[in-house]
Amino acid sequence: MQAFTAGKGESLKGDPPISCKSAEGAQRTAKRLASSKVGVVAFSSSGDPEMGDYDDEPTVILRIGRLPAAFE
Repeated sequence: MQAFTAGKGESLKGDPPISCKSAEGAQRTAKRLASSKVGVVAFSSSGDPEMGDYDDEPTVILRIGRLPAAFE
């Protein structure tokens, strides 16, 4: 789950990503944060956190608000 705040001009600043144990948990967290953020996205991505290797194309579960082009 990733939340975004307004940056300078039209830019967005990403908050630190939040890991969730399930798609449902990611959706609940995104909906809870949506009222205080410019945008939130819940997505699923597989990879190896120890190696820092993740999918190039995450599966988007939920979009709310204004998001970077990568999540449109």
